[in-house]
Amino acid sequence: MIGSGRIGGALTRRLTQLGHDVVIANAHGPETLADLVGETGATATSTTDLPADADVVVVAIPFAAIADLPQLPRAAVIVDAVNYVPGLRDPEVPAIEAGEPESMWTADQLGLPVVKALNTIAARSLQQRSRPRGAADRIAAPVAGDDEASKQLVIDLVDALGFDAFEAGNLPDSWRQQPGTPVYTADLALDAARAAITDARPEQTTAWRDAVRATVP
Repeated sequence: MIGSGRIGGALTRRLTQLGHDVVIANAHGPETLADLVGETGATATSTTDLPADADVVVVAIPFAAIADLPQLPRAAVIVDAVNYVPGLRDPEVPAIEAGEPESMWTADQLGLPVVKALNTIAARSLQQRSRPRGAADRIAAPVAGDDEASKQLVIDLVDALGFDAFEAGNLPDSWRQQPGTPVYTADLALDAARAAITDARPEQTTAWRDAVRATVP
């Protein structure tokens, strides 16, 4: 787990509760993770000392920090849970403003394939709204990527976390789950979430970014 903020912290708590061996890193060093480690039993490390044999690396950091990450374990499935928030949190990225999907830019920066997932559910829902399979109020979560085996691994992981993960296309399609689209933080059930992915339009993300920028003094 790279990132110990609201999303990284929530996922660390849930994954350790499920019995996963979680190693967590952030930009401030392992000594700043003592409270989360004490609470969850996760292992703290630095971003430059991630375990080479990691099965999955979840990136849950501010978008602007992606380009500063060191080389990630090449054999791991990289889960991109990051959202671009220009003006309020992140500097503007011209390629994304011009229409490049956020996760494709991220994959280029990392030099590795990524799977887009876990970016549409807010931290509170990640922590509190997990449900058993078949529950009527189970939240659905889209998963997009180019490698079918990697995507299936992430779908299975999200399902174990208590959410209805579903196939949402290849990485170029991942714009359909970016902030501002109908599925984003809407806590929809599976059928409604699939329909939301289909109904997504690029201008929805553009309008969301413009609204965020308008809140900055």
